[in-house]
Amino acid sequence: MIAENIFYIPGKEYSIWSTYILEECAGFMVYPITVLAILILLYYPLIFAFSWFYAYGLVLHVWKKIGNLPEDTSSKQWDMPRKIYALVTDLFGKILHSYEISGLENLPEGPAILVFYHGAFPIDYHSFVIRLYRLTGRISYSVVDHVLSLLPGLKLFISIYRCDCSTRERCINVLKQGHLVGVAPGGKREQNYGNHQCKLIWRKRKGFAHIAIDAKVPIIPFFTQNIREGYMTYVNIRAMRWLYERNRWLPFPVCGMFPVKLITHIGKPIPYDPDITPEKLAEKVSVFLL
Repeated sequence: MIAENIFYIPGKEYSIWSTYILEECAGFMVYPITVLAILILLYYPLIFAFSWFYAYGLVLHVWKKIGNLPEDTSSKQWDMPRKIYALVTDLFGKILHSYEISGLENLPEGPAILVFYHGAFPIDYHSFVIRLYRLTGRISYSVVDHVLSLLPGLKLFISIYRCDCSTRERCINVLKQGHLVGVAPGGKREQNYGNHQCKLIWRKRKGFAHIAIDAKVPIIPFFTQNIREGYMTYVNIRAMRWLYERNRWLPFPVCGMFPVKLITHIGKPIPYDPDITPEKLAEKVSVFLL
């Protein structure tokens, strides 16, 4: 009875009900905040990277609108926003990882396919593309997961940094124009399942070898030292592997951004050989890579 009469004390009804509502709302908000905190802990390197991509993507859209920039991102009018992004990103790589490239002289002036090991977080390849652009003015086109192209708001960013080689025909056309194309045959499976031993997990993927033979270009293997020490995946358990194999987009939890030195070692070119089969070429590249 006491509990019933409390709500009818003159002048106290509003105070009691507002307190009750606030308490209920606070209890309700605990759950999404907890989930958000867990996601941040599990994926903070990815969240940081995509936050940066989206932030600069917004800058690009505003820049395009204010500066009346053309739709064609290969226009020289896009050089300034491209250079500013490269400057900031390269500075981050220098500060956090003292990033360096070894063997830059092995890159030909003409077209080539760059084959690399996919670490837990491909910051090494991104840093390589940025550093290469700053040093030589060349942009390496990239074969990326199709999920990236489906994310809303990143189309302009993807176009500016040429992360749009989604088909074999597109790769061949880009190579015939004299550009570089970067690809990690292991992809997300190598990202998720790999460990500090850095074993290649290509399975039967040899599409890059078919492209190299069809385009008649060399293949250049490169590997980044300490990439698995700087970033690592965990929760590599049967349930997570089962989920990944059924959707092919789920990234495993990643921890990283540890201040270890990253050095990308560029290997000697493997020249075009008209007599070699794609299977033999892929096997040859895997030997040279690791």
